[in-house]
Amino acid sequence: MALFPADEAAGVCKPSMPHELPKAYHPGAIEARWAEYWIREKLFATPTPTPGEAPRPVFTLLLPPPNVTGRLHMGHMLNQTQMDIIVRWHRMRGFLTLWLPGTDHAGIATQMMVERQLAREGKSRRDLGRDAFVERVWEWKRHYGGAILEQMKRLGVSVDWEREYFTMDENLSRAVREVFVRLYEEGLIYRGKYIVNWCPECGTAISDLEVVHEEVPGKLYEIRYPVVGSDEFIVVATTRPETMLGDTAVAVNPADERYTHLHGKKVRLPLMNREIPVIADEIARPEFGTGVVKVTPAHDANDFQAGLRNNLAQIEVMDEHGVMNQNAGAYAGLDRFQARERVLADLRAQGFLVGEKDYVVPIGTCDRSGTVVEPRLSTQWFVKIQPLARQAIAAVEAGEVRFTPENYTRIYLHWMENIHDWCISRQLWWGHRIPAWHCGNCGEITVAREAPAQCSQCGRAAPQQDSDVLDTWFSSGLLPFTTLGWPEKTRDQAVFYPTSLLITAYEILFFWVARMIMFGCHFMAGHQQDAEIKRLSGWAERRDDSVPFREVYIHALVRDAERQKMSKTKGNVLDPLEVIDKYGTDATRFTLAAMASPGTDIAFNEKRTEGYQKFANKIWNAARWVFLSVDRAAQAGAWSLAEFEPGESRTGVGAFHAVTLEDTWILSRFNRVAEEVNRALESYRFHEAANRIYDFFWTEFCDWYIELMKPRLAVEGNAGGDATRAAFSNVVSLFEAALRLLHPFMPFITEEIWHAIYDGKPPRPSIALAAFPQSSTQQVDLTAEMDMAVLQDLIVSVRNLRAELKVEPVRQPLTIEVHAPDAVRELVQRNRGAVERLANVSELRFVETSLARLPGARTTARFEVRVIYEKKVDTGAERERLRKELERLEREIGNTRRQLGNQGFLDKAPAHVVEGLRKKEVELGLLLDKTRGALGELGP
Repeated sequence: MALFPADEAAGVCKPSMPHELPKAYHPGAIEARWAEYWIREKLFATPTPTPGEAPRPVFTLLLPPPNVTGRLHMGHMLNQTQMDIIVRWHRMRGFLTLWLPGTDHAGIATQMMVERQLAREGKSRRDLGRDAFVERVWEWKRHYGGAILEQMKRLGVSVDWEREYFTMDENLSRAVREVFVRLYEEGLIYRGKYIVNWCPECGTAISDLEVVHEEVPGKLYEIRYPVVGSDEFIVVATTRPETMLGDTAVAVNPADERYTHLHGKKVRLPLMNREIPVIADEIARPEFGTGVVKVTPAHDANDFQAGLRNNLAQIEVMDEHGVMNQNAGAYAGLDRFQARERVLADLRAQGFLVGEKDYVVPIGTCDRSGTVVEPRLSTQWFVKIQPLARQAIAAVEAGEVRFTPENYTRIYLHWMENIHDWCISRQLWWGHRIPAWHCGNCGEITVAREAPAQCSQCGRAAPQQDSDVLDTWFSSGLLPFTTLGWPEKTRDQAVFYPTSLLITAYEILFFWVARMIMFGCHFMAGHQQDAEIKRLSGWAERRDDSVPFREVYIHALVRDAERQKMSKTKGNVLDPLEVIDKYGTDATRFTLAAMASPGTDIAFNEKRTEGYQKFANKIWNAARWVFLSVDRAAQAGAWSLAEFEPGESRTGVGAFHAVTLEDTWILSRFNRVAEEVNRALESYRFHEAANRIYDFFWTEFCDWYIELMKPRLAVEGNAGGDATRAAFSNVVSLFEAALRLLHPFMPFITEEIWHAIYDGKPPRPSIALAAFPQSSTQQVDLTAEMDMAVLQDLIVSVRNLRAELKVEPVRQPLTIEVHAPDAVRELVQRNRGAVERLANVSELRFVETSLARLPGARTTARFEVRVIYEKKVDTGAERERLRKELERLEREIGNTRRQLGNQGFLDKAPAHVVEGLRKKEVELGLLLDKTRGALGELGP
């Protein structure tokens, strides 16, 4: 049963009484309820503003579409956590935010999934036929394809579900055809017979980026080729002897004098008894091996080019399954690796194999199936990429697209400057079918947006559509503008394009990011974003509105606790849903955020998540204490939540009346933390923002402010008055503002408590729509912060001395002596009650003489304090403590002086940082002197 049942009539979730928070925080039920509420109420839907509406700054983000076959993994969890933090932060700052969700049809992966399903039924796709198979895939997608989206909803991601897309939706398919036809008409798509990377298991060509390159131990085989008309042999070396069956030449370098006499001669191809020419070509390198290479134009990319230069035949000896075909003669029907062994055996038997050497062999495997890729001659469709790449390079070089971390700019540019034409056709049935039709009569190919009724060349009816589909990355590369209505010009494009930010992983930098930049620069050339929206959004200095996004943040990898890459073979894969079940979504999100330093991989450790679960419990308990205190005040007639009026101010804390030092201090600290969090998020330093919030909430608010406030909130009978009302107003106002500061990181618990503060009747439907705190300079008081730091240091010093002296009983009140300058003495005197209560002191005495040399004393830069305790002080232990303290201070002052002695650091560091270090050096010097003196008093 839900804790706060949904009010079906009002359509909202609300608690019946603010003080009814259960004793223990159980995230499961709360998270499920709020996730459902956010979707049901369409809180994150983003209507398109009309031209007449008052413009607002806009923030647009495209979710990297997970495969429709996918399941949530830790990489998704990190990616979506970071995106959700950034989107919620912008939304709460008043930006019109659009976060577009969707899924990718994932051609190869999805087809393989359904084919395996058919295989379990004893069928193949060819048994069904193309149309029936494609319908079977659609049926599979309807039943299983939404699993990852449901998992995303569980995470509470604040996407606009009203705009959810699938990459094969009809509007997106129409846009894909439009792009293909335009590129073809511009001469940027062509069809040709070339060497491609072929996966025999997937049965399709794959791009260079889909090949995983590795080196494995293997053999280098040396084979003799007899020279026709003589007793001479030439020796060639190969790691793939089975391909020799398709050799159509051997090559020597034209400058290699060893083989000049063989120019124009022929050799006899072993096993096949076929004469092939000796050609002079640069493909042969005199310094490599014997300087002679076999040329197999149908099975090697370099040999293919050499074959074109020398007009060689192209003999294919393997089929699409990696099985030797009829051109392989006696080896036809053998698997390629079986054929290799048979060929080697026959070469040995016939005396042609003259050497075998251990050799490190470079191979490529399909990133989908793991099968060794075969270079294969195949007729495919290609994008002529250089013209598109030039535009995409220029956009990044001009700063129109910026990468964080910055080193990815160099990586991107290097790859783009060495890019090859892109093979975009795939021999699959599932995907965007290539919009080209072949005439069976005259062979003409018609590329068109819609199926032609007849051949454009000979007029014959019913040309057949190309059987291939497009590479999945072709359609996903168009998403930044096709999801906003392209090819039509729409208001969505004027408002939301270019998108503001892309958060993604390095492994798809070239698969996806580079291709989006190329397509965006080409197809959105001349596009202009609404000028006022662009200015308000902070992009006025950017000139090019054709780029798909202004910023790219490349997030790190999530590794295991030992910093090993997660893999199924290692057995170290963490299922994020299992982590969530154990610790809650908020704690899991906060772990990833707190460890997400730009450019540094995350060593995910569940102990950290357990710690952040305790953080959630700390916040929950703080809320319970606040509500119980308010409850007692309401019963006494002193104050109630009905009097709480936080206001709509985006800066500082509203309804806060600083009466005491702790009020002024916590108000100042909150504003400074708010400023630090905002600055950190601006530069994607998620770890800094999370850790600052954590420190503020746990230490400054819970451990100090609440403890300092307890006497002021302890209402007895009918007690009250302005001071009491101010105290309650301050605690609740600050707590409410702190929840808003935390919300992007821990959306569920903050939503629950925020609604409880307002008794289920908040000023807005969700904390996600409330204002994110901005710093108010008027509420910053550095003097109060320094004063509170002195008091905290004094209290902590007494607590530490109590522990060192092993005071028994532990809670025994103690007498302390304090020696300090007048200003510090007056400060302590004004706050004597707080010091005595939090340090558990029965009597506080000020003394005129130094305490530094007395046992049981502690010295700081501002004061000296001594605990009066009858138990005999262990002089040896005290001497050891002082020695360790002396070593620590010497290390610290040494580090400080090294920094101050580094001119490069001084030139770059902000003035306040340098000034702080100089003050620190002086204070450390004083402490060193006092500690040395105290150690000297104790004797050797």
